[in-house]
Amino acid sequence: MKIPSHSNITEGVQPLLSPECEHSAEDRSAPNGSISGAVFNISTTMIGAGIMSVPATMKVLGIVPGFAVIVLVALITDVTVEFMLRYTNSGKSTTYAGMMGESFGSIGSLAVKLCVLVTNFGILIIYLIILGDVLCGSQSNGTTHLGVLQEWFGMNWWTSRAFTLLIVALFIMLPLVMLRRVDSLRYSSAISILLALVFIAICSSMAFSALLSGKTQSLRMVPDFSQVTVLDLFTTVPIFVTGFGFHVNVHPIRAELGKATHMRMAVRISLLICMAVYFTIGFFAYLLFGDSIMPDVLVNFDQNSNTHVGRLLNDIVRLSYALHLALVFPIMNFSLRVNIDELIFSNKNKPPLTSDTPRFVSLTLSLLALTYLVAVAIPNIWYFFQFLGSTTVVCTSFIFPAAIVLRDMHGISKTKDRVIAISVIVFAVGTSGIAIWTNLNPGDG
Repeated sequence: MKIPSHSNITEGVQPLLSPECEHSAEDRSAPNGSISGAVFNISTTMIGAGIMSVPATMKVLGIVPGFAVIVLVALITDVTVEFMLRYTNSGKSTTYAGMMGESFGSIGSLAVKLCVLVTNFGILIIYLIILGDVLCGSQSNGTTHLGVLQEWFGMNWWTSRAFTLLIVALFIMLPLVMLRRVDSLRYSSAISILLALVFIAICSSMAFSALLSGKTQSLRMVPDFSQVTVLDLFTTVPIFVTGFGFHVNVHPIRAELGKATHMRMAVRISLLICMAVYFTIGFFAYLLFGDSIMPDVLVNFDQNSNTHVGRLLNDIVRLSYALHLALVFPIMNFSLRVNIDELIFSNKNKPPLTSDTPRFVSLTLSLLALTYLVAVAIPNIWYFFQFLGSTTVVCTSFIFPAAIVLRDMHGISKTKDRVIAISVIVFAVGTSGIAIWTNLNPGDG
């Protein structure tokens, strides 16, 4: 949906435009984003921290079912994003919360804002916690894991978690979160994807080396039901849903592209990239570590090697992943900032966030400072947000887009769309419900 840019006409009717229309016009008047930039930003959002959890799912599912689940979740992601784009083009809203508001009123809009708030804020905190663990070490089950900086320079005040994360936040994250256009993050997103590929290259090369020396682990093609139950298989689905869940960034990225077809193309290219990344890292990490693989495969690289080359590779893997997360952070921050602004400053007479410098700067600095403080003060909050994130991501990724189709306020859904939407909701609610119940009752599996 394009708005004519005739300055004389605009000046003549401007007093008659509602503030909401003025926002829409401004948001859609500068489609300067590129398809490649959209691909980088979408792929970065999806890869995120998800690649660390994928190898453990291969241990549970086996290679063949693991690949099948990756493809299934990617296909459902493509369908639900298509729903969102179609209803965005038919409606007047340029945000996810606004689109839900058109279908379900203020309750629907508030539901999206709260889900994005919980999910993205939790993910940003988790990113900083992982960065702190990689650089400054951590403790789990009485075991101390030294961080890269502590291994290199020893235990000093300037290798502490609080100081190191402060430096990362000020000199890496702050300049990026201050950018006002999501397309401006395409270069940092490209570097982030490159770092993820470095991780995959090192992991695969180590797996090939182990294969040549006969030290690789045996792979299971299908689940081993002597070690896992059928219900355990469902616990892997939310991991992939969270990994592919970039839906909260659909509207910011779409608003900077010239055509809706460009967004569809970018989404499908990104899905193919992420499918390849997820399966490759899952396969080679499983081949390398076998049943000893941890829920966060990065822990498997936190081992003392007997060779200088081995120690160097372990450090490169951890540092490249840490920098990768630091560059993913601004993308997740972008949609969180927009939703918090909508939640707090709901007065429609306010100018857009990007054109209100005091509001933009104060909100950006406050959000970064709060994330830093929580990550430093409560490093074990990871599990709390992991649980909440697995539920809210399912809502924003699958349930809400499908519900919009069933509501069909614009009268554009067909019978096929409704059948797909119902199937998506049943799949999302069923798998998530079983996963949550299994995690809460591990002894009943």
